[in-house]
Amino acid sequence: MKAVIPAAGLGTRFLPATKVSPKELLPVLDKPVIQYVVEEALEPEGVDEAIIVNSHVKPQIEAYFSVDTEFEAYLCAHGKQELAKRVHEASSLPVSFVYQDAPLGLGHAVLQAKDKMDGEPFFVLLGDYFVPDRLMNVRMAEVSAAHGGASVIAVAPVPEDQVSRYGIIAGEPVGSIEGFDATGEQEGAVWKVTGMVEKPAREEAPSHLFIVGRYLLSPRVMELLEDQTPGAGGEIQLTDAMVRLLEEEEMYALVVDPLEGCDTGTPAAWAATNARMTLASPDADAFREALGPAVI
Repeated sequence: MKAVIPAAGLGTRFLPATKVSPKELLPVLDKPVIQYVVEEALEPEGVDEAIIVNSHVKPQIEAYFSVDTEFEAYLCAHGKQELAKRVHEASSLPVSFVYQDAPLGLGHAVLQAKDKMDGEPFFVLLGDYFVPDRLMNVRMAEVSAAHGGASVIAVAPVPEDQVSRYGIIAGEPVGSIEGFDATGEQEGAVWKVTGMVEKPAREEAPSHLFIVGRYLLSPRVMELLEDQTPGAGGEIQLTDAMVRLLEEEEMYALVVDPLEGCDTGTPAAWAATNARMTLASPDADAFREALGPAVI
């Protein structure tokens, strides 16, 4: 099984920083965001490769996941064996690349990985969001297995006055995953999806659950994307293909805690994620001291 990570965007929200460094390589603590996403993608049993959908104008991402024997040897020669080991870890991950060189939409980006799928289900992980404990995809795979290999999406509750900002699912709860006694829109609840509504009016929203950027999809989605017509923004939208999939196959949703993952999609979110991860690290006390008592 493969995992697809779209990463071809230009990161304009982070300009001018992303003029020379892709936003996917911006660090959270001492690792770039994209490495956290790749490690999360490889966590479920059976996932043997992460396919990054890159742009040819961002060769730095491919370089990061390539072996640099000379640099590793330099580190070892200067007594930095542990650092050399950590540098090598990224290049030893099973990562491959395909390319999307025009901004034609998320569905188009995912479609670029079609030839690597072998007709199997596949994960999609958006590249500006990662889950530190790496369990979200694992649990989604459990839901899929419990429902005959059906597609599964991760969703999270959003306040009623914010539903018009998101794509919201329609459906009904059908149970919960093991270890959770969840109902309704509680964490751990499993829903059978019957539809998806993009940015509904508050009074028309079929639920308060929005897709958080993690998908486990049927191989049929790749076939649907091949003839998917452009949707919102004139782009090939993954959601449009998923709506068509619902006409043919069952789909389920796993309700997750909205704070389970870390957002890095904007400068403020990236900074907040660095703070959050630092506070959970062995350097938390030093971080608090550096910020001063008035901040944290």
